[in-house]
Amino acid sequence: MGRSLVAYFSATGTTARVAKALAEAVGADLFEIEPAQAYSMADLDWHDRHSRSSLEMNDEACRPDVASHVEAMDAYDTVYVGFPVWWYVEPRIIDTFLEAYDFAGKTIVPFATSGGSGLGKTAQRMAELCPQATIKRGGLLNDRSEDAIRDFIAANDRRTDHTSTRRIENE
Repeated sequence: MGRSLVAYFSATGTTARVAKALAEAVGADLFEIEPAQAYSMADLDWHDRHSRSSLEMNDEACRPDVASHVEAMDAYDTVYVGFPVWWYVEPRIIDTFLEAYDFAGKTIVPFATSGGSGLGKTAQRMAELCPQATIKRGGLLNDRSEDAIRDFIAANDRRTDHTSTRRIENE
């Protein structure tokens, strides 16, 4: 089995706590996807249609800059990609991250934190962005307990792999 990476974006710290627990559980390296320009609380106000996050999510082509890059992405076979759910999908900064690397032959496992919505079309969107990768269905991981992490890992190990040229499991 190859090396694993847990790469995550966390706007408020919630996803960071889950990502650290997941990385420890799978013995993975950890990488924070940091925006080049940090998000303020006003930027994250999804009730304000003029907030930075609202404007980004309304623009499919938006790709916020990231502050740093994974030094040796080629060393990883599996990349767990974590984020808070924004508008039923991954934030645009995750799209920036995914487009920055060649994921051909790698497995991507999305995980997210959310106060009320699921992953929506995230797996399908990731499959479009990484056409040569195997995309696991992933799921919500709001609970960072050992049992929740273990169940998440086991569920994604059992699921059939799907490349972006095929349907994502459980559509």
